[in-house]
Amino acid sequence: MAIPIMYNIRSIKGRFSSAIVAVLSIAGVVAVLVAILAMSRGFRETLVASGSPLNAILLRGGANSEMESSIELSQVRIIADDPSVARDLSGRPLYSAETVVIASLPLKSTGTDANVQIRGVSRDAMTVRDNIRIVSGRLFTPGLSEIVVGRNAQASYKGFDLGKTLRFGGRDWTVVGVFDAGGSAFDSESWCDVRVLNQAYKRPDTLFQSMTVRLTAPSALTALKKTIGTDPRLTVSAKSEIAYYEDQSGMVTTLINVIGFLVAGVMGIGAVFGALNTMYSAVSSRTREIATLRAIGFSGGHVVVSFMIESMLIALLGGLAGSLIILPVNGFTASTINWQTFSHMSFAFSVTPGILISGIVFSLILGLIGGLFPAIRAARTPIATALREL
Repeated sequence: MAIPIMYNIRSIKGRFSSAIVAVLSIAGVVAVLVAILAMSRGFRETLVASGSPLNAILLRGGANSEMESSIELSQVRIIADDPSVARDLSGRPLYSAETVVIASLPLKSTGTDANVQIRGVSRDAMTVRDNIRIVSGRLFTPGLSEIVVGRNAQASYKGFDLGKTLRFGGRDWTVVGVFDAGGSAFDSESWCDVRVLNQAYKRPDTLFQSMTVRLTAPSALTALKKTIGTDPRLTVSAKSEIAYYEDQSGMVTTLINVIGFLVAGVMGIGAVFGALNTMYSAVSSRTREIATLRAIGFSGGHVVVSFMIESMLIALLGGLAGSLIILPVNGFTASTINWQTFSHMSFAFSVTPGILISGIVFSLILGLIGGLFPAIRAARTPIATALREL
């Protein structure tokens, strides 16, 4: 018969001061790990939310991002005429040929300059991306130096309030509207007429960096790719908009995860030593208890299991505490550099049940490591020697 678990619970209560140190150290590790994973997931979700299953994005062949790409107007027209591209009620193809530039503008929080992504779009951009809506003001007028700004961009940068004038690209721009992109990466951008943006940056009117098209159905992407592959005039590649933004999130999420696990790993080593110290103290103070348990019939294996359960209980308490500590950051908005575009991007921490479970599992692993050697030592306690001390 196994040693009752109540024995372990009473033991933890009896050594509350030393057990709480181990609980808090593990809680700190779990809180850091959960925060890092929530940051990584939030960044990824923000970018992936920018994509639609009905949209495809086209870049120059071999380009991995819009910043590396260029597409000529002649190719835009060929693609727009493809049957896989959806059309509005008047029969006009739904697409947006776009240019992206980076402007250095001051942040509200610090007054220092940061990179904001300015996107030049075509007139059907908000029809192609139907999850974006103007919440204040109006859409820019084609041909004029007017911009609309995302909610996060307005909150982050000076001069982005409705009606304000700001300067970039050698000319003044008037903020005429604010749009809501549903928490996607577009919320950190500002949009204007693509031809006006090209003129401001002295770029040819016939050259763009990307083209986003609304497909007749998600499966139409296959037909579009076939057209591109068989038409020698086209030197572009097509990708699902969702897949594109998933790829864009890869570099930063990997970097966050690597740094996060390194930090959590170093902190975890400290937590393991805390657990080791707690459990070794328990073994030293309960030598006679352990010998008595062995003498009345409990095996060395029972003792090992009992001490491992005790260590895991302490670790579980630490994991739950760490999860509760960090839970309030869910939805907290932060910002970082998107290394694919070198622009400032806001995103929200996303603490999911899966991340919380990962944190608790990590705490149990720390408890397992921290309790193993003390448990083995307890099982090897000489019965006769310990009983002589009674």
